Amino acid sequence: MKAIVLTCDSYRALTEHMILQYERLWPDHPFVFRIPYQSLRGPDSDRIRYVAAPGGTAADIAPSVLRLLDDVDDEEMIYWCADDKYPIQLVTDKIAALMLYVRQSSEISGLMFCRCRVTLERPDLALYPREWPTPSGDILLERRAWYQIWIHQFLKAKVLRYFFSSMPDSVPSAKAMDTLKNDIIKLADHRLFVTKENFAVFGESTQNGRMTRNCYDSIRNAGIELPQKYRRPSRKRVTMGKL
Repeated sequence: MKAIVLTCDSYRALTEHMILQYERLWPDHPFVFRIPYQSLRGPDSDRIRYVAAPGGTAADIAPSVLRLLDDVDDEEMIYWCADDKYPIQLVTDKIAALMLYVRQSSEISGLMFCRCRVTLERPDLALYPREWPTPSGDILLERRAWYQIWIHQFLKAKVLRYFFSSMPDSVPSAKAMDTLKNDIIKLADHRLFVTKENFAVFGESTQNGRMTRNCYDSIRNAGIELPQKYRRPSRKRVTMGKL
């Protein structure tokens, strides 16, 4: 499965850490990570492909993601994984079964398996009330709009292509995209779901431009060299989801 990574050269340490966490937690994961690069290209492998793409500014984010999707069919299910999140715990058998299910479903355009924040705390706002059981007995809930679109999840390429094609040409900052997304109308056939039960814990890599303490500790433990700008992390530990 193609895994579309939102990143650029200056965040390479975060990208390496995120991919390493998947390898550690899910050794036989099915993902081939597509990493956009500007000048810092690494070697391709069975699990990594580097794709030349614009980057370095907020305005380059949408063109970079669209470049990664150039040869992907609209109906193909991909894995969407920005490097400002990384997995801490994964219930891999459940996630693998859900992946097979959504790849075969014509009705589902996206599925998130980390139920947290607004989808957990404000279901009246973020979710439709109807429950959708899967053949294996898991319950899915349909998301009303773009809630939690930045968390790692399965998406059909058409959803990601539409989402970033709908972003304005001028984006002042990456953070501004979280507000700008509210002006994008989610199409009726772009049906996004979240599991009623949580099957993952993710960590935030950065917050307000600084590396979180949890990400800093995890990267140091992994032996990844940090650029100078990340060597003074914040005191905050930010995670999403509880098992």
